[in-house]
Amino acid sequence: MHLIRRFRYTLTFLALFLGWLWLRPEPGPAVYQLQGQTMGTTYSIRLWEFPEAPDQETFAARIQEQLDRLDTELMSLYAEDSQISRFNRTEPGEWFAVADEVIDVIRVSEQVSELSGGAFDVTVAPLVQRWGFAETPGAADQGVLPSDRELESLRRQVDYRQLEWRRSAPALRKQSALRVDLGGVAKGYAVDVLAGYFDSLALDSYFIEIGGEIRLRGTRPDGGQWVPAIERPGAGREAQAVIDPAGRPLALAGSGDYRNFFIADGQRYSHEIDPRTGRPVEGNLTAVYVISDTAVMADALSTAFMAMGLDEARRLAEERDLAAFFIYRVGSGDDTLQDHMTPAFAGYLER
Repeated sequence: MHLIRRFRYTLTFLALFLGWLWLRPEPGPAVYQLQGQTMGTTYSIRLWEFPEAPDQETFAARIQEQLDRLDTELMSLYAEDSQISRFNRTEPGEWFAVADEVIDVIRVSEQVSELSGGAFDVTVAPLVQRWGFAETPGAADQGVLPSDRELESLRRQVDYRQLEWRRSAPALRKQSALRVDLGGVAKGYAVDVLAGYFDSLALDSYFIEIGGEIRLRGTRPDGGQWVPAIERPGAGREAQAVIDPAGRPLALAGSGDYRNFFIADGQRYSHEIDPRTGRPVEGNLTAVYVISDTAVMADALSTAFMAMGLDEARRLAEERDLAAFFIYRVGSGDDTLQDHMTPAFAGYLER
């Protein structure tokens, strides 16, 4: 029997400070704040202005309704009646009607899967469960680690190329016994949905965060900016780097191996699973942050980069001029962390 010590957090990856930093912290206009829970984590919203309509209570209720729809009605694996849960129970070859939002997420996921050579794959659900990182316990929860033969069998159930989608009469179809897990991309998409809602209300300044995935826009009335900081892994609230939006709209997402993991027989197993090997990621890369036009793309890319590892991910990010920030170990302790950023990311750092 393997000895397992497990480390789990309700906040799946909150590596961006909730207590964000201000460039100019002197007193100013009141901030409208809204917090709640969604997708197994928390969300937090800051506004410098409130829309003329609806009223504040209705506004808060509409936000929660949108998040509940995306989670429990559409994309949750933990809600048995969600569209994704029901699709996972369908037989191969059958078209299954889904909402446009699901197609949006699957389309971006497919793009990142192709770009990363399968390092990102939303059909990874069987592996996530087997390694014990799903709501439904897997054998790893009881201390039984998967054998090479079992992993090879599970890997044959993972292949994004066997998942089809259509936009007209939106629907999904699988060509083999696949199960979809949108956990690596849904939070980023939810952030984008809220940003679109705020834009429709002509809000010029906001900060949206769901489980560490962020969208921000505009500046404070006094000229200050929303300034997120990247957390140094294992150092509490110490910043590894501080982002300077310079007044630009910005989407930022991160993934890492140090907040959700277990230790078995002295070996550490992260919740970040590489679909290509069927195993938790290994190597010296501990966290990745990506800035993109949308949080859903940043979310998917950061997950893919963690699976790819430092060298492969850095090479791809620089070839495609993607804004990525990598934190990696050069030794065995947290005091041996170093970072590397692509040229596209460097333009966003505070100077």
